[in-house]
Order: sequence, then C-alpha cells, then structure tokens
Amino acid sequence: MGDTHAAKPRGRQREADRNDARLMQAAREVFAERGWDAPVSEIARRAGIGMGSLYRRYPSKELLAQRMRLAGMEQLVTQAHTALAEEPDAWAAFARFLHDALSAQGSSGPLLPQVGGRLPATDEVVAAADRLRAVLDDLVGGAHRAGVLRADFTSADIPLLLEHLAARIPVTGERATALHLRYLDLVLAGLRPPAADQTTILPGPAPDWAELSELWNAPGV
Repeated sequence: MGDTHAAKPRGRQREADRNDARLMQAAREVFAERGWDAPVSEIARRAGIGMGSLYRRYPSKELLAQRMRLAGMEQLVTQAHTALAEEPDAWAAFARFLHDALSAQGSSGPLLPQVGGRLPATDEVVAAADRLRAVLDDLVGGAHRAGVLRADFTSADIPLLLEHLAARIPVTGERATALHLRYLDLVLAGLRPPAADQTTILPGPAPDWAELSELWNAPGV
C-alpha cells in the first residue's frame, strides 16, 4: 500500500515536469514570433495546457518569463559543465559548449532579447548569472592557458556571440539549426589565435558582465 501511495505523487510530479517543459518551449516560440505582447493564452494553447493549469503554476506572464530565463541560464551552465567534464582538451570543450548551446536554441532564436530588459534581476537571476559567469570563465580560461583561443576573447563575449549566432532566420527546424552551426564553424575558425606573423586586433574592448546585466534586466531595479 505504501508503495502505491508513494507512486502517485511521483507520477504527478513527472506530469508537472512535462507540462513545464512544454510551456517553456511554447513560450520561447510565441515570444519569438509575436514579441512580449503575445497573449499568454497562445502559449497555453500551443503547449496543450489549460489556462487554469498555467495560472496555477505561473500566475503572471512575468513569472513565466522569469522561469524561462532561469531555465535558459541553468541549461547553459549544465552544457558548460558537461563539455568540461567530457571533452579531452580545452578547445574541444569550448567548441562543444558553443555547439550544444546553439543547437538547443532551435529555430526560435535567442531567449534574452525576447524577455531581457523587461524583468527585474531577482536574487535567483543574479545567482544563476554568477554560476554561468563562473563556468564560462573556466571554459575560456582553460582555452587561454592552452593557447588555443585568441587572448582578446573573454567569457563575457560568449552570451552576445550566442545571441548573434542564434538570430532568427526565415527557415525552421533542422535547416535552421544547420545554418546556425555553419556560421558557428566560421566563427570558431576566427577565434583561433592568430599566427605569429599576424597582428589582428578586435575593434573596441570586450563587453563586461556589468554591461550584460544592464542588457538583460529592467533598468533601475
């Protein structure tokens, strides 16, 4: 009897997790297509979830969007740790992370331009951003120490680079992913250190994490 009763909460939790995953994907697509003013009802419809279920979990569009960007940062942190743990060298880990992060964007485009600048930097968001910065520092620092990444590329370049590479294009599905990865390979070639007899300097300084915070969070909060 005890096992039967214990199975019910686990089953409900699995269903809740599946609903949440569908909501996150639907929200990304709808915000990408229709912008911040997109109705929450369209997100629920596309996710195949009733409005009551959506509002019980996320009483407002803002709370849903906050969860979206937290989930996005958590996914990047996981992908970076996986690349560092599984790849044999610093360049392979760096390239693997960018490949995995870009592939996960799908055809809906990058998340932060869709919701960034409209939401406050909550304690959870700040903590997630700190975790992301730390692991990206590890990726870039390892590649610099190995001499396989140009010295003027920083960890703060990565989020903006991913935004540019994941820009929405007028195709979807596997074709969109293939094109995104095509340009990633071109960028990776340019991120190798220049030859000893070459002097290529990137124009302007790299962004810093304070600037990124201003881009991603509502001003004055």
